[in-house]
Amino acid sequence: MKKFLAAGGAAIAVAMTFATAAPAVAAPATGEVVVFSVESTELTVVENPSGCVKLPTAAHVLVNQTDKPVRVHGDPFCVTPGLTVAPGYGSHVAAGSGSFSVDR
Repeated sequence: MKKFLAAGGAAIAVAMTFATAAPAVAAPATGEVVVFSVESTELTVVENPSGCVKLPTAAHVLVNQTDKPVRVHGDPFCVTPGLTVAPGYGSHVAAGSGSFSVDR
């Protein structure tokens, strides 16, 4: 009986270790996010984006050509709630100090 309890206690300890392990960090999106600002500037292309990416000040249109949704935020730190842009779609973005992030 003591061996059974010892084995059961060890199994519980192992299970608790895996249950409390730190969550995995989200992998970057594969592909690119393309941002159009104005006709007199080149497109801004962000390849394999991850984390929070500040948009150019004059950003006008964002096109998500990655394999993951991206979220457009109204602030430069990706703190405010934002609009989700699915892979293969685009969206107008407000000029100013916005940003985008990759959804997990």
